[in-house]
This record gives sequence, structure tokens and C-alpha cells, in this order.
Amino acid sequence: MNEPGFRLGFELLGEVDPEIAATINEEEKRQQENLIMIASENLVSRAVLQAQGSVLTNKYAEGYAGARYYGGCTFVDRAEELAIKRAKEIFSAEHVNVQPHSGTSANMAVYLAFLQPGDKILGMDLSHGGHLTHGSKVNISGIYYQAFSYGVNRETGLIDLGNVRKIARETKPRLIIAGASSYPRFIDFEGFAAIAKEVGALFLVDMAHTAGLVAAGVHPNPVLYADLVTATTHKTFRGPRGGMIFCRSEYAAAIDKAVFPGLQGGPLMHIIAAKAVAFKEAQLPGFVKYQEKVVANARALAEGLAAEGFKLLTGGTDTHLVLVDLRSNAISGKEAEALLESVHITVNKNVIPYDPKGANDPSGIRLGTPTLTSRGMETGQMLEIAALIAETINYRNDKKRLEKVRSRVAELCSAFKVYYF
Repeated sequence: MNEPGFRLGFELLGEVDPEIAATINEEEKRQQENLIMIASENLVSRAVLQAQGSVLTNKYAEGYAGARYYGGCTFVDRAEELAIKRAKEIFSAEHVNVQPHSGTSANMAVYLAFLQPGDKILGMDLSHGGHLTHGSKVNISGIYYQAFSYGVNRETGLIDLGNVRKIARETKPRLIIAGASSYPRFIDFEGFAAIAKEVGALFLVDMAHTAGLVAAGVHPNPVLYADLVTATTHKTFRGPRGGMIFCRSEYAAAIDKAVFPGLQGGPLMHIIAAKAVAFKEAQLPGFVKYQEKVVANARALAEGLAAEGFKLLTGGTDTHLVLVDLRSNAISGKEAEALLESVHITVNKNVIPYDPKGANDPSGIRLGTPTLTSRGMETGQMLEIAALIAETINYRNDKKRLEKVRSRVAELCSAFKVYYF
């Protein structure tokens, strides 16, 4: 029996766990007081937060809508059905599974559905902008499967489809993967699809980074060309952390079986409801304008950095991210990340193609515009931030200059509030 006056589960967070409450408050403060330029991060809406923190977290719902292994699923069924319906409309998809917990989970479900251990896969080299799950030797995709990779042209930094075709013909993979985590240009999905068809491979696109851009029509839609497409619902999409899978109808049963019971147990119904909210937001007129600004801001940032003398991979960007080669600036990516963090500009160190240094201390940094755009910043601010980045790196030993940058960053953060405050 509970102690008098003690109602388990109904206390405020600050009363139950002041340490975690303080940690959350400190993170809110960090998000407000830093210019966050991590390409894979964003700010969700209050509506998404509300759904994610709802009582749906209490519901277990193994299975799919109309075919659950638990009773009492009437309303969570409705939430999942809405998420599926909206995602299909947005991406012109024949089938959608919204249960994957992440982009990695989505990729693993595809592999489980269509590959046997030892099968050949062909994906983009991690050091050239690909993802761990596209065949990296330290990831399950490179441990369980025979992984081959393609990269970018040394001179242009662009994917060479001729080279991809050559490798595909030589290796005869069961699955070809397109998509990247640090490649700033459009990918020729139609060209990849033709190569996959030529060698008899399934074609998977991982659009984890660009799903929001695709939803708004400012980026090519791989669902129109690929057999299978995986995505995250955060990053450019501005939804909760999670994944999803799109496929042709003929692959629907295999995908659903791979997600559950093959890979996951009970779905996160509060997250699926938050995904549905994010999909609803993506159908509102303002979403297209937002994504257009994300791209415009990235291009302005790239132009500003180039004008300051920085070398950009591929010379610019078509998307939300910019990759900078710092070798001519006599600073490593790790050093630049820490330096910029000291003036409250948050970026991430990143390998560049043919990087002479390792992943722990690479030669580049990756910058993204989704979060700053969510705060209301536009191209003028991007040009100023490019100049602030240049001043920080070029005058990194001048404490007065760094304090001046830090002060200006604080002014920008104060002028463009994060919604928490």
C-alpha cells in the first residue's frame, strides 16, 4: 500500500528527480544560447512535443493496426493509421511502415527482409559521406553482409555513376544503397535505379537527412525510383526521433514482417503519434516555405564561407548541409569543433573524401541550417554567421576577437528565440 500522500507517477519532475529536471533545464538553456549547426538536428514543434509526451507512452501495441496482440488498441490504431495515411500522401508511396525506432532500425529491417548473411551489398563509402549502416566494417551491415563501396571523384567531390556501374557489374550485389550523411548535392536516383536494374539488384535509398526537403518538393523524391526507401522523422523533417520505410506494394508484407516480429517488439505509440503530427505539419503551406528557407540558408552559408576563403566540398550545396575542408586553414576538424563551441557555435567534426586524417580528428567540419531556420533566421544571418566562423578560426589566438564573436553570437541567440523560452 502506498504511503499517505504519496501517489506514484503523479508528481512533477522537479519534485521526483531534481537532478534530471536540472539537466533538462540546462539543455534547454544550451539550445537557446548556442547557434546549433548540426546538420542532423532540428527543433520540433510544441505540438510534436505534446504528442511525444502523451499518455500513449503507456500503451503496449505489438503488431499492426487491426491485428494487435493486446487489447485496448482502438485509439493507438487510429494514431498509426493517420501516420501511415499522411506519409503515403506526402511521399506518393504505395506502402509505409512507421514503426522503426530510428533510421538505422529501418535499414536493418530492409536487410532482414531481403538479405541472407553473406549477401553482397553496395553502398557509399563512410569516409566519402555514406552512413555506418551502408556497409561499414564496424557496423552490422559490414559484419553480416559482404559489403562493397563506391566513393566520389577526387577532383569534383561528386558521385561518379560510371564508377558505380563498374563496381556493380564487377560485384553483382543483391542490394545497392544510395543516400548519404555528409554529401551536399542531389543524388541521381533515376541513374542508380537503372544500374540496379541492369545488375539485378534491389535498390534502396536512405533519405534520412533529406526527408523534409523531399516532402516539400525542394529535393528529388526517391520513392518514385527506388524499390525501398528509408528515412528518419527528425533532421530536416522536424518530427520526433524515429524512422520509417517506404516500399512498393509487392514488398509490403516482407517489410512489415521484418519490422515486427523480426526486429522490434512493441512500437513506441507516443512517437508514432508525434510522427503523425509532424506529417500533418508537413501538409501545411508553411512547411514548403520553411524547407525552401533551409536550402536558401545553406546556399547563403556556403557562399559566405567561400567568400571568407574556406574550401567547400563540391564547391557548394543543393541541400541543408555544407562540408568544409579545413586543411588550408591549418586547423583540424576536432580543433575547429572545440574552438567554435567556445564561442557558442555548435558544429561537428567530419571526415572529407580522401581524408589523410582519421575519423577521430578529421580534416573537415559539417554545418547545417535546419535548426537556425527553425529559429527564424534567414540568409542575412547566414552570411554574418559565416563571417563569425571565419573570424573565430582565423583569429583563434586573439582572446579579444573571440570575446567579440561570443558577444555577437549571444545577441543573435537572444533575437531568435528557441520556442522553449
